[in-house]
Amino acid sequence: MTAQVDPGRFTAASDRADITVFLIGMRANRWWRVGSVVRTASRMGPMLKHLMAHPDAGLLGFHQWLGRTTVLLSYWESPEHLQRFASDRDAPHLAAWREFVRTSQGSGDVGVWHETYQVPFADLEVVYNDMRPFGLAAATTRVPVGAGSRTARQRLGR
Repeated sequence: MTAQVDPGRFTAASDRADITVFLIGMRANRWWRVGSVVRTASRMGPMLKHLMAHPDAGLLGFHQWLGRTTVLLSYWESPEHLQRFASDRDAPHLAAWREFVRTSQGSGDVGVWHETYQVPFADLEVVYNDMRPFGLAAATTRVPVGAGSRTARQRLGR
């Protein structure tokens, strides 16, 4: 199935002051240790399903790339929303994290990582050319590039 491509140039707009960007992933360091790899990799799906079913949790949107090293790019309302999800006993993250620490951490079989960025929206510059809705524009509001937003300098308000 081919994703719909929208011709033209688009950028992101939002009335929020800032956005939380969260990158998380795993790497199959010893891919032949299939049990450890599958056990760790299979935990993300239930977390995303939970977050999509609970919009009040603060996830605005995400994209995922799979491979030996996986990457999930996500946008959140705030770091507090992200931290609240991570520590919520009723959400699927905390139990999965504790299981990873108990069964895999230190073995070297699977690596996990994350990075969190709190970014003022005014300091972001994004452009999408001939793309389907993607990235920050899919997580917030996608608008056509026009007068006052044709260049990166203009989109940054400089």
